[in-house]
Amino acid sequence: MRTGFATRSRSRALLALGLGMVCAVLWTGEASAQDAGRVKTVKGTVYIERKGQRELALVGSGVRQADTLVTGPDGAVGVTLADDTLLSAGPNSVLVIERFVYEPNQPGSVEAALTKGTLAVVSGRIAKQAPDAMRVKTPSAILGVRGTEFVVRAGGAGSP
Repeated sequence: MRTGFATRSRSRALLALGLGMVCAVLWTGEASAQDAGRVKTVKGTVYIERKGQRELALVGSGVRQADTLVTGPDGAVGVTLADDTLLSAGPNSVLVIERFVYEPNQPGSVEAALTKGTLAVVSGRIAKQAPDAMRVKTPSAILGVRGTEFVVRAGGAGSP
């Protein structure tokens, strides 16, 4: 009788462990499926604004379509998107990830808006597959990416 009890307890424990692993995989997959990329570097004060909420950006934080990255006067942030595009925003920058669509070996698109500050970009697979598929907007221009690396600066209110 004792053997039957131990076997049932072990079976229940394995079942609970298996269900826990399945739930963890489903939850992690759902969260990461929404992420356009990840924060790779943070210096100084950097925030991610999402759906009216503002949170500190930390290394490893997910970045999603429609997120706004805001750096303080001492801030800088580096983000790697899922297609290996690298975005680096300098101090006093406001960068919006307006659109990010990417599936490996499929046409995709990246649209970002730099309303103020500086942004350095090293384009990833999306721009390499279709150069017209990546755009960066500023208050005074829309840049269609034709090269693989560029830097852009957008002045704030009253700045050139």
